[in-house]
Amino acid sequence: MPATPVYIVCSPRPQVGKTLVARLLSEFLLLKNGRVTAFDINLKEPSLLDYLPDLTETADVSDTYGKMALMDRVIVDDGMAKVIDLGFHAFDEFFKMSEEIGFMKEAARRGIAPVILFVADTDRVSARGYEMLQRQVPANALVAVDNEFVVRGELPPAMARGRVVAISALPVFLKTYIGRLTFSFTGYLRGEKDTSTELHQWIRRNYFSFRELELNVILQRS
Repeated sequence: MPATPVYIVCSPRPQVGKTLVARLLSEFLLLKNGRVTAFDINLKEPSLLDYLPDLTETADVSDTYGKMALMDRVIVDDGMAKVIDLGFHAFDEFFKMSEEIGFMKEAARRGIAPVILFVADTDRVSARGYEMLQRQVPANALVAVDNEFVVRGELPPAMARGRVVAISALPVFLKTYIGRLTFSFTGYLRGEKDTSTELHQWIRRNYFSFRELELNVILQRS
């Protein structure tokens, strides 16, 4: 990779499918690159650490030590893709820190390509959070995630005008199935011989979307 990608999956709202997106992305990157490092900044379980314990480290941005420890791991041009699952409780504090230390500029200087994956919702808190990110993050680094299980209709216009990754809704029984801590998206692709199943196609579509995101956002910034 010309630049080391750092994906920050975030939302100021709980229960919008943020950890699901982080799981999908982490497994895609592991399949594609053979390695990935993920960071879990969450209060509630199950979290990314529960699903992918071999890939994930816990992180904390509630104090200066925790913030610096995380940044020291993230702003490293080592070719290792990184995924941060940023809990809603830490949304404001993380991006306040990011602005204070000039994270986006420092990342660019060091050959790091941050991508902010904002999991959309239609409420005012999400609208304000997205507006804040628009002021802080370059347009080509900000991506709205349209989780159709949460946003049942059109995205808010401000989010729809930028880059968008769509996650289609699954039937409830399949949503429950993939919610098991032992479930692996890549493991399912490898183990399920019938490639026409709804879940097989859903995983492949999402992996393809992440591949397109990587090409359109990361490579153009090299």
